Amino acid sequence: MEVTIAYLGLAIMVILSGIGSAMGVSIGGRASIGALKRKEDAFGNYMLLSALSGTQGLYGFAGFFIINSSGVMNADMTMLQAAGILGAGLMLGGVAIISAIQQGKICANGINAIAGGHDVFGKTMILAVFPELYAIIAFAATFLISSVL
Repeated sequence: MEVTIAYLGLAIMVILSGIGSAMGVSIGGRASIGALKRKEDAFGNYMLLSALSGTQGLYGFAGFFIINSSGVMNADMTMLQAAGILGAGLMLGGVAIISAIQQGKICANGINAIAGGHDVFGKTMILAVFPELYAIIAFAATFLISSVL
């Protein structure tokens, strides 16, 4: 039973962070397609901003890898360890899905502004880092949880 709860936490971690990244990069990608019609020569900037939301999915996978390779995932694990992994999965997955979607929206606005002739690539990158910071904090907390399991 405990192992099932722990694997549920890991699944939630990977699934939610992956969904968030897919949605975030899609938001940026749709903005890029529209922006290409107005300013095709800025494709490199559009691509970088569109891809930025993909990192949250990587945090989910890295969290999965850290916990799964910690050696605690076995038939002898306690309910407290399983609950810790479930909590880490809910925390990282929940933060990552929201962070990636909001980051995608910020990047989409920057892409639209660049297409409108404004020089805002660097400023958009800076502003887009703020939602990602919370995904990084959730990943760090997942790492700390895994170290005490």
